[in-house]
Amino acid sequence: MDPEKLLKGKKILIVDDESDVLDQLIELLDMCRIDTAASFEEGKKLLESETYDIAVLDIMGVDGFELLSIANKNNIPALMLTAHSLSEESLKRSAEDGASYYAPKDEMNNIALFVADVLEAKEKNKSPWAMWADRLGSFYDKRFHGTSWREDEKEFWEKKIKSLPMV
Repeated sequence: MDPEKLLKGKKILIVDDESDVLDQLIELLDMCRIDTAASFEEGKKLLESETYDIAVLDIMGVDGFELLSIANKNNIPALMLTAHSLSEESLKRSAEDGASYYAPKDEMNNIALFVADVLEAKEKNKSPWAMWADRLGSFYDKRFHGTSWREDEKEFWEKKIKSLPMV
């Protein structure tokens, strides 16, 4: 898969309350058409009035889980991108609430790859969580000090990875 080719011309909404994060994401996704929002209110307005191929949502500072709900209602796949809410609980909640991906800001330089994973999975009618597990599973094993986060919720994660996309 060539992420740049897959992403060329795609319309993306990025919602984050940190202007430096928005600037970096705009640069990393420069092959896309991008709208940005720095607040919940701006993000909500855009999600309800525009059509996007995908939304990249911060969790903290912009009420990302509420924005995820709005994205789902509008059939917009959402990638959760977080630094401060990087926990087993937020990961599982993102998956349960219909996010297509959950990525750490520590890995933001790979955002084009993550967005491409979601769009490719949607095109192929597959779960983006399978690609997520391959790409970021070991990151979370290190972050969460082992594999117990997977083992404790083994049935949930196996079902999520094999399921069809929510959106």
